[in-house]
Amino acid sequence: MTNIEKYNSAFVEVFGVDCMVLNDGFSKDNVEAWDSVHQLNIIALLEESFDVMFDPEDIMEFTSYSKGREILRKYEVEL
Repeated sequence: MTNIEKYNSAFVEVFGVDCMVLNDGFSKDNVEAWDSVHQLNIIALLEESFDVMFDPEDIMEFTSYSKGREILRKYEVEL
């Protein structure tokens, strides 16, 4: 499984959506299910999938599909 497939799979699992809806507009501002519990779940799943440990600031800033890709680049994960 490629890194982008792992990334998308985490969102599909946590939010229960089809991968076709994942785009730069997928964010806490327009996804009703995106609450603090889901945010922590996506963080935990991505940390496990990519063997990284996010800094607290990154966890707080992880508020969208596109921001997550940007944050993962900081940890040398290419999607």
